[in-house]
Amino acid sequence: MILIAMGVSGAGKSRIGEMLAERLSCSYTDGDAFHSAANKEKMHHGIPLTDDDRWPWLRTIRAAIEEKQHAGETAVFTCSSLKRSYRDVLRGTDTDVRFVYLKGSFEVLHERLKTRTGHFFDPSLLKSQLDTLEEPGEDEAIVVGIELTPEQIVDEVMVKIGLAQQH
Repeated sequence: MILIAMGVSGAGKSRIGEMLAERLSCSYTDGDAFHSAANKEKMHHGIPLTDDDRWPWLRTIRAAIEEKQHAGETAVFTCSSLKRSYRDVLRGTDTDVRFVYLKGSFEVLHERLKTRTGHFFDPSLLKSQLDTLEEPGEDEAIVVGIELTPEQIVDEVMVKIGLAQQH
């Protein structure tokens, strides 16, 4: 099984991804690690990424997902996965790739971004990400509100994937 924690910047993807991986005793990979230097530079300067910027990045993440699958491993990834077409690239034809959508309001997300340090993402890009976001429905992702504590979010995801007793 592959889980992908998704959502806009500030949703808590990295924290939740790390916690899910710990709970599942599997590897965790942050999708941001696959961004090109050019993409990181654009975001650092407040320039939104285009689809042309994102396709190579998404294909690289998909290749990493396939490596884990070929090895028979469970793994957790994070990726904003803003559009359904992006999620389609990451999912491929696999039924064992599941998205966890961390959903939050602009106000909560903006407040989180203002207090975050050490990240290349310019908080002014939040509106652009929200404008780009095609929210997944319950048929496409496990949807969890970020108003919950990280522990509650992970517990809810574990219930929804049928592994609530695994600690």
